[in-house]
Amino acid sequence: MPTDVYQRITDQIVAELEKGVRPWLKPWNAEHAAGRITRPLRASGIPYRGINVLMLWAAATAQGFNAPLWLTYKQAQELGGQVRKGEKGSLVVYANTIKRTEQDEATGEDLEREIPFMKGYTVFNAEQVEGLPAHFYAVQEPALEPVARIERAEAFFTATGAVIREGGDRAFYSMAEDRVQMPPFVAFKEPEA
Repeated sequence: MPTDVYQRITDQIVAELEKGVRPWLKPWNAEHAAGRITRPLRASGIPYRGINVLMLWAAATAQGFNAPLWLTYKQAQELGGQVRKGEKGSLVVYANTIKRTEQDEATGEDLEREIPFMKGYTVFNAEQVEGLPAHFYAVQEPALEPVARIERAEAFFTATGAVIREGGDRAFYSMAEDRVQMPPFVAFKEPEA
């Protein structure tokens, strides 16, 4: 994996663009599954800005996260939480400038210049962390009456032993993590879906 932050960001954006958009009819209500679109938030509730918004939206979409809150490993620990074993964090960047005063060799005058820099660090979505205060996991109440589950289907899925996680507005199988990701059951229009 490239260590240059600029290259890592570029690689992530290019990978998302190369996936393209495949229109298909989802058998669930995405509005019901994911709530309203919101900017990704720091643990303090302050929204991320700039390229971090796009990078965290892409990470949330790819991994099926519903929660808008993101924390560093240290922040999770300070709040009494623990990142689940095997979870992979997402890259965010901090960009700023450093002011340097240098002496002009020709005139001897002090010149102040600003040098831009960017530093990358890793954050985890609240859904990747166990033991956080309850408000980190708050989910909006369903707007529709939930449909009844099909008992035989539930028994089948339980018997497979597959890791099935609910959240987000996409359904997929992750070979890398050997798990199935589904929107919340209450988001489906019919139990057969």
